[in-house]
Amino acid sequence: MESELKSKIEFALDTIRPYLEADGGNVRIVELTDDMVLKIEMLGSCGSCPMSSMTLKAGVEDAIKRAIPEITKVEAINLTVA
Repeated sequence: MESELKSKIEFALDTIRPYLEADGGNVRIVELTDDMVLKIEMLGSCGSCPMSSMTLKAGVEDAIKRAIPEITKVEAINLTVA
């Protein structure tokens, strides 16, 4: 992943990190695929919270796609669908 793009992603994540951290969670970048799918890992309480899928879509994915429109999708590698 090129460093400029990674910096943009981290900047976008930094806008929502305070909200995640307030609930004992966080997020880290795992991979950006060639077809512009960002894979992340939900950390701390976000990894096991029943609302994590909502946080992913309404929080993380929204922030990322607003900042970097070329990213087509954001997936958490450690969330299971209930």
